[in-house]
Amino acid sequence: MTSTNTAARERAFATAAAAVRDHEQELVELSHSLHAEPETAMGEHKSAAKITLLAENHGFEVTRGVAGLPTAFVACRGTGELVVALCAEYDALPGIGHACGHNVNGAASVGAALGLAAVADLLGITVKLIGTPAEEDIGGKALLLEAGVFDEVAAAFMVHAAPEDSVGASSLAVGAWDVVYRGRPAHAAVAPWKGVNALDASVLAHTAVGLLRQQLPPGTLVHDIVLEAGHAVNVIPEIARARYELRARTIEDLVHVRNRVRACLDGAALATGAVLEVSPHGADFADLRQDEFLTAAYTRAARALGREPVNRRGEVMASTDMGNVSHVLPALHPTIGYDTEGALHHTERFARYGNSPGADRAVLDAATALAHVGVELATDAEQRQRCLDLTADRRAVRDPLG
Repeated sequence: MTSTNTAARERAFATAAAAVRDHEQELVELSHSLHAEPETAMGEHKSAAKITLLAENHGFEVTRGVAGLPTAFVACRGTGELVVALCAEYDALPGIGHACGHNVNGAASVGAALGLAAVADLLGITVKLIGTPAEEDIGGKALLLEAGVFDEVAAAFMVHAAPEDSVGASSLAVGAWDVVYRGRPAHAAVAPWKGVNALDASVLAHTAVGLLRQQLPPGTLVHDIVLEAGHAVNVIPEIARARYELRARTIEDLVHVRNRVRACLDGAALATGAVLEVSPHGADFADLRQDEFLTAAYTRAARALGREPVNRRGEVMASTDMGNVSHVLPALHPTIGYDTEGALHHTERFARYGNSPGADRAVLDAATALAHVGVELATDAEQRQRCLDLTADRRAVRDPLG
């Protein structure tokens, strides 16, 4: 890179960082507001409205309800050929609020989009803020990807709230099933032999899966909950509903565990005489593959802000629908840390720290670091062309006749 280009990059870095600082109050208020009014998967109407209103107020062109998902949106600024996406999450968990820190994730992506919007024309980029609902459930990113929302995106970024700063980790592939056993009711005391006990089938399935776990490969997990299993203790339950979630190191390994678990479910139906119904719950999440250049750029940006991300390459976190995006285009998904006094994700204790001063700093630092990654990608001729070429290759596969 020539000294002229280096100077232009440094000016873009400074301008983007200044834009994030200029919006500091709005970003912290957004994070706090999302935290104060947690909304669960596909019910994030207020959360999506808060973000889209802020984006519109700062010149973004907003399209709501994209891909048939009422709480999904796309907000764009700029007209450059290099399309950079910031993925905003904002769904919470039932009963325990923002126990995964998605208020921090979402506000950070909004901040990065505002930072990059300030230099979009200078860098020849289009900034695409994508509202991705239901990460904790049916997988909004996977559904948006299937619907073509990421078709023209050259690279996609986000951060995830955590007790530590880290880069490079993968995630487990995951798929979920809704499971129903249908039996036959009968009086539990007068004529129980005339019934077919759907609860028995659900218990047998749960037990069989528990025994199966010893034979599952490392990194393979199965967890389930019973959602319904009868309504009166003196009536043989005629229906039992459960949800199963299966995780594996890769999307290919997920097929193996799915076959083994399905055999357990079938066996329980056979043993009890209940009728089994199995249907997918949401999209499968693929394992996460983080782009090396984007990860290195983020690490440099985080260090410049006084952070020292731990390199987790070769390790796995839980699961994310960002994995699906990462199988299709260059993607970045580090964690941004703040003190939670030992509390871990998906607990009420973790949620309590989502509006702390440390979380507020995480929003601003993550927004600045992500904006820096966008600047570095746009101003590195080789990497910019790599991402443009990958986008063109995907376009050619979708439309081979041009």
